[in-house]
Amino acid sequence: MELSMEMTPRVEVEEDSDNNKGSMWDLDQKLDQPMDEEAGRLRNMYREKKFSALLLLRLAFQSLGVVYGDLGTSPLYVFYNTFPRGINDSEDVIGALSLIIYSLTLIPLLKYVFIVCKANDNGQGGTFALYSLLCRHANVRTIPNQHRTDEELTTYSRSTFNEQSFAATTKRWLERNAFRRNALLILVLVGTCMLIGDGILTPAISVLSASGGIKVNHPKLSSDVVIVVAVVILVGLFSMQHYGTDKVSWLFAPIVLLWFLLIGGIGVFNIWKYDTGVLKAFSPVHIYRYFRRGGRDSWTSLGGIMLSITAYSGQAAYLMQNKEHVVDAFYRSIPDRIYWPVFIVATAAAVVASQATITATFSIIKQALALGCFPRVKVVHTSKKFLGQIYIPDINWILMILCICVTAGFKNQSQIGNAYGTAVVIVMLVTTLLMILIMLLVWRCHWILVLLFTGLSLVVECTYFSAVLFKIGQGGWVPLVIAAAFLVIMYVWHYGTLKRYEFEMHSKVSMAWIVGLGPSLGLVRVPGIGLVYTELARGVPRIFSHFITNLPAIHSVVVFVCVKYLPVYTVPEEERFLVKRIGPKNFHMFRCVARYGYKDLHKKDEDFEKKLFDSLFLFVRLETMMEGCSDSDDYSLYGPQTERSREALLNDNVNTASSLADPTISSIDSIVQIKSPSHANFTSRSSDRTSSQAEVDQTEFLNNCRDAGVVHIMGNTVVRARRDSRFYKKIAVDYIYAFLRKICRENSVIFNVPHESLLNVGQIFYV
Repeated sequence: MELSMEMTPRVEVEEDSDNNKGSMWDLDQKLDQPMDEEAGRLRNMYREKKFSALLLLRLAFQSLGVVYGDLGTSPLYVFYNTFPRGINDSEDVIGALSLIIYSLTLIPLLKYVFIVCKANDNGQGGTFALYSLLCRHANVRTIPNQHRTDEELTTYSRSTFNEQSFAATTKRWLERNAFRRNALLILVLVGTCMLIGDGILTPAISVLSASGGIKVNHPKLSSDVVIVVAVVILVGLFSMQHYGTDKVSWLFAPIVLLWFLLIGGIGVFNIWKYDTGVLKAFSPVHIYRYFRRGGRDSWTSLGGIMLSITAYSGQAAYLMQNKEHVVDAFYRSIPDRIYWPVFIVATAAAVVASQATITATFSIIKQALALGCFPRVKVVHTSKKFLGQIYIPDINWILMILCICVTAGFKNQSQIGNAYGTAVVIVMLVTTLLMILIMLLVWRCHWILVLLFTGLSLVVECTYFSAVLFKIGQGGWVPLVIAAAFLVIMYVWHYGTLKRYEFEMHSKVSMAWIVGLGPSLGLVRVPGIGLVYTELARGVPRIFSHFITNLPAIHSVVVFVCVKYLPVYTVPEEERFLVKRIGPKNFHMFRCVARYGYKDLHKKDEDFEKKLFDSLFLFVRLETMMEGCSDSDDYSLYGPQTERSREALLNDNVNTASSLADPTISSIDSIVQIKSPSHANFTSRSSDRTSSQAEVDQTEFLNNCRDAGVVHIMGNTVVRARRDSRFYKKIAVDYIYAFLRKICRENSVIFNVPHESLLNVGQIFYV
């Protein structure tokens, strides 16, 4: 069944403005209060799970393949991308090797290992993880759906600082201007899009470089054969993604370990056999000589050196005597007796390196989706033990198609290398800019330390960036185009999501108006439970008012369900659901807020619905139980999720409750600080029996309503640009956003709502 209506966002609820706060506003606040106490109680119920040493060792072994695989395959292509025109002077090899050594020291080791990796969000990395950290320490989220109750989560860790500190000044500077908050979001999206580009380019260059080893022993072999082999490997790689990281990582870890041992052994052998003089590259003097001799060519070669991560001294020693073999220096430097075994391991290592970036792409897209910056796509949880191991089918096939296009289109690892270098250096620049804010707001570092980190990082990274600019026309444009396409998609989607949320906020209905309709809401209350989904954690959505003014009946029990994602990596199951009653008791109206972190996944709807009702039933039982407690001036309830929390309630004699004196709001959930005596007891056995009977009645009533049927009421909001909007806004809203809404997954599909239980309420509004 579907309803439709047309409205504009100019409709605003007057009682929300500061100038119109009166008795109705006060009543509305009493009828629908925040869940501060519920959140505080649930925080005390959660105990963080501890991992055994054996499990940590297992994860460390798996990370060898999934994480470090990407760090070990660059010997396949770095020297060729550094010297695409060949080597003129053997001293250039020493200079390039010296650059590689000190690039590795300055960037991966000093910057990332010792600094950036410490800026993790409970072990989670990436641009969105850094953004989540910033969102918890400053009000910089563009979608303002957070509430102070969310800060009670055990995973919502953040630092506090003096209001007179430099960190507080920076915080106010960021929060004061919407343009700055928006600029921060765009910066995060740029880094994310470049990382997605990396997920396309890494498989292309790694697999193509590894496959090129076939041609070394068969020079007459056509390059097209190498391309076909690379494409077949890529198709196989992306086809096995649905098995999940947990399963494939056990295979990948031994491969990477063997690969590291092989390239290390071959490197030592080549240094001993060809030229031990390459070790003088550890002197930075050779960097200066390299730039002095080569001029602009040496400068642009930084784009190739940018790809280096592991040891290259063995290849450099080989090239000292075989400068003409720079195109395939790695395979040429392998001893003949072990050539084919090394080729097989190299190809397998290239697959592992590709897996690392594909896994990272899945993870960061999941984070973007949770924070409202990516269209809704199917996310599959591939491991029952580990939360972060996921697979996104739609993205997987898009990556595969783009990767094959890049591989078959360029047919040259030099151009792919230029594209790869551009993506890497831009991601590093974005990371540096975000780290500046992390150091100020999260770590509260002294501004001199921040300035020192910023200066050193930007000097190195801007140097590399200037080098890759010369190669934009030689393949460097590819990641820019890919990133631009994803940036448009992500920003337009976020803009539409933001406008929909603002519309719900501005057009929400006063709870006082709902109460004014009476317990029947002016309709016939039919058996059943209506779950009204809304973006709002407080207030009544306009779709509900439209629903009750256009239909003659409403369900006996109405639950407003708000599913929202927070800038935390996970919300513990014990703290996920907050349940409270809104309005008088005979209205049978409740609110449930389901909170998720950016790593959390929705399970099947049966599981979600079951947990929701379990929370609702437990809340009603506890509410009835509390009504039998001794007298108190105030009334306080909460909705814990486990039997353990129930025992905590029964043992907490301080937190007792009773009805308010005013009969109009005697059953209203007024969440305030408790002022009851410290030693309260049940007044009599009679009140015990009354409370028990009331509990049975309430529980039986809810059970009967659930058995009568559950209907999921969802708003189907259509966003359109006004007629007088600028042309680019019309393109973004009426075409791009509308197209994305059409092809993305519906909320009903995400929650696995049966079609016969779904009721869509259509809305149209203009921006």
